[in-house]
Amino acid sequence: MHEESIVEVIRRRYSCRSYEKTPIPPETRAQLAEFCAAQTHGPFGAPARFLLISATEEDRTALRGLGTYGFIKNPTAFIPGAVTRGPHDLEDFGYLLELIVLRATALGLGTCWLGGSFTRSSFARALALREEEVLPAVVAAGLPGERPRLVDRVIQRGAGSEHRLPWGQLFFEGEFGAPLTPTQAGPYAEALEMVRLGPSASNRQPWRVLKGDGAWHFYLQHNPGYRKQMQLVTAVDLQRVDIGIAMSHFTLTVEAAGLHGAWETRSAPAPPDPDIEYIGSWVQAP
Repeated sequence: MHEESIVEVIRRRYSCRSYEKTPIPPETRAQLAEFCAAQTHGPFGAPARFLLISATEEDRTALRGLGTYGFIKNPTAFIPGAVTRGPHDLEDFGYLLELIVLRATALGLGTCWLGGSFTRSSFARALALREEEVLPAVVAAGLPGERPRLVDRVIQRGAGSEHRLPWGQLFFEGEFGAPLTPTQAGPYAEALEMVRLGPSASNRQPWRVLKGDGAWHFYLQHNPGYRKQMQLVTAVDLQRVDIGIAMSHFTLTVEAAGLHGAWETRSAPAPPDPDIEYIGSWVQAP
């Protein structure tokens, strides 16, 4: 039997908003729950924890007021997560929860990221959220519906999820303003393409990657207007979570290709725009 590659899993993942009412099969649920429990520290070291829980009516109520998230139909499970506040906490959270999302996808489940303010929700109670922790997002999960509903298709088109920024606007060689081509990226081209295909809040695609000095420097392109807009829904900067998602796609793809390296923070080229923030670098092993 063909074992699906991580690239195939990333390409197959989508924001599933319609689910079958049938619960997740016990064996699948056990595998996913075990994987959730194993995700305890991100690449920057922030402690985190995740829990697979069965959906209740109270959980569904917690989604109201979150815009299009209210259109989620029949999720049979949720995956809330908490991370200890600190440097790069949200990036680590996004990194780990996307690993879980991709594991769920590989197991045949549908998922949908739900970012919002859940501090006083049933999700926070299920996690026994601690004072020093934050709950930036929840993932809805379940067996995907056989046919996407009309509202699914409308939301997906509206979010622009079928359209991505081109390489020249996301990836650079040596300095910002010098676009990186797939040919220049060499064996890392597929990993960067998986970054480009990553999900992000309102499909803003805030990641920027600069190649140089044996490293791949990841930056966050802040959207100030969007940040103010999102403060009405959540107190956390979801674009930092998005960078963590991009980092997970990059890591999984390069590791599958047999390329070795590690995440660290180091001296990186200063961006030309004050709204671009350096996050961290994947440094190639010598």
